[in-house]
Amino acid sequence: MFRKIDHHRTADAVVQQLEELVLNGVLRPGDRLPAERDLAQDLDVSRPVLRDALKDMEDRGLVASRQGGGTFIADVIGPIFSEPLIGLIERHPSATSDYLEFRKDIEATAAKHAANRATEADRASLNGILARMDAAYEAGDHDLEAELDIEFHQTVSEAAHNLILLHALRSCYRLLANGVVLNRQRLYDPAGARTDLLAQHKEIARCILEGDADGASEASRKHIDYVQAALAAAEQNASRQSLADLRRIQRAASPSPASLKRRSRGSS
Repeated sequence: MFRKIDHHRTADAVVQQLEELVLNGVLRPGDRLPAERDLAQDLDVSRPVLRDALKDMEDRGLVASRQGGGTFIADVIGPIFSEPLIGLIERHPSATSDYLEFRKDIEATAAKHAANRATEADRASLNGILARMDAAYEAGDHDLEAELDIEFHQTVSEAAHNLILLHALRSCYRLLANGVVLNRQRLYDPAGARTDLLAQHKEIARCILEGDADGASEASRKHIDYVQAALAAAEQNASRQSLADLRRIQRAASPSPASLKRRSRGSS
């Protein structure tokens, strides 16, 4: 990951390399940097130079040091929305539709770029994710399937090789990972949904791996359309079930029409 600094072994040169790794999404928030001695050796700089570089990055909020725990990449992405707005989104489910509409457009663009720009390393990452998704599907591990769903889309965004797109989608997926905009587990409840979702991810990946940009974009759009329709159906079913339960409870608590009729006759 780290390259030896050939010339001008200064703190600025170290900072420049580490910044590029963060900006390009190679180093992610929470990643721990190697021990000082090892990192200095990897970069071929003195430890005082490395300390100066890390101090500069810490002052600018790019890394964070933990006493006795090492140095970590800070949360440089941050939330795409403020906490008050996230609270509003949580309380108003209608925002889910807008969220998915946004994802459909931006992910279609990411998939198209990925088909045109993916490297061999990107292709290997996609194949690795698909293998893990297959394993989670066979094991019936819904929680892992949901986690890998996010990881798959993040891998596609990385393969698009557009820094703004990458970080915008990473921030966007935080709402998904935290369950703010939708209950992902609800997607796996209908019969056949897990099979459909896996097939859709494989189709997106296939188009990217084959360099089919238009196919990748279309497959990505169809995937979000499916998710949107599945969530709408699940919401409708949940509403019907809730109404049916209320009616059942009310029937159990209220006298039957025949009983009321008998009482009326008795009173007359």
